[in-house]
Amino acid sequence: MKKINNKLNIRPLGDKVLIKALSVGETEKKSKSGIIIPDTIDKEKPEQGRIVAVGGGKYDDSGKLLPMSVKVGDRVLFSKYGYDEIKMDGEEFLIVSESQILAVIK
Repeated sequence: MKKINNKLNIRPLGDKVLIKALSVGETEKKSKSGIIIPDTIDKEKPEQGRIVAVGGGKYDDSGKLLPMSVKVGDRVLFSKYGYDEIKMDGEEFLIVSESQILAVIK
């Protein structure tokens, strides 16, 4: 397992990924014409985050370990409803299966 925060003592299992959701300021909510959308309007579940830790991978039917395709530090887009919320040391994190990650944002 790789991690960014040395104080964090959690290791995702299998194909699970630990994500810190990005705040509204980090995702820059603007309309196509450049109008900034206030955070009071945006009360939906998060969709973007930064990977904090990754599990070892998933085993296929033959017992071969399939490596993870994402890594610590990647900024990702994930399914709104495909995660579990946890709280550690006063911070909120999301645990997501790798299959719920839709894209890596470059």
